[in-house]
Amino acid sequence: MNRQSKLFLVPTPVGNLEDITLRALRVLKEVDFVLAEDTRTSGNLLRHYGIDQKLVAHHQFNEHQAITGIVRRISDGATCALISDAGTPGISDPGFLIVRACIAAGLEVESLPGPTAFVPALVSSGIACDRFVFEGFLPHKKGRHTRLTMLAGEERTLVFYESPHRLLKTLVQFGEYFGENRYGCVARELTKIHEEITRGTLRELVSSYENRPVKGECVIILAGYGK
Repeated sequence: MNRQSKLFLVPTPVGNLEDITLRALRVLKEVDFVLAEDTRTSGNLLRHYGIDQKLVAHHQFNEHQAITGIVRRISDGATCALISDAGTPGISDPGFLIVRACIAAGLEVESLPGPTAFVPALVSSGIACDRFVFEGFLPHKKGRHTRLTMLAGEERTLVFYESPHRLLKTLVQFGEYFGENRYGCVARELTKIHEEITRGTLRELVSSYENRPVKGECVIILAGYGK
């Protein structure tokens, strides 16, 4: 690996630990330190692959305060890898701020390809994936009505992330804004043993989830308006 000071963005598995590249493993072994959203979760991954590496907590609650020190370390010649709990850093996870700060400081940023939860959900949904809008997690309260009203007429496929305990409420709300006949797909526990992909109209999806507990982070795919 080039020892030039650099920030690496390293995707990690969204579930199945086999879904990591050889290049990602090499980078994680060779950098000077690793920024991890949750050091416990990332520690399990690194131990699984026999990687003895220093982990530094970097999450939404400390990233603003930590950025200056991290940029200084990289500027002084260190190499650093940023990983999230699962998937690609910066996609609904911390990452954007440190990337922007490194670029502003004239430092090199290199992003490795790898797992992102919404991609397998989208391509296996059966819904058009040539043009889509990634919305990630919607606002819980302030701005939610405005965002949903704006998206109601969006013709491109819509992609959302949602937590399991809010899934049913969100599907019901989607039916109110987009119409209960809008076709969609819910993908949860992706790449894990209990992976589940449920397809149907919003009315059918609500019916599928209203009387049973839901576990695992969810990806919701909705057909665009008029599709």
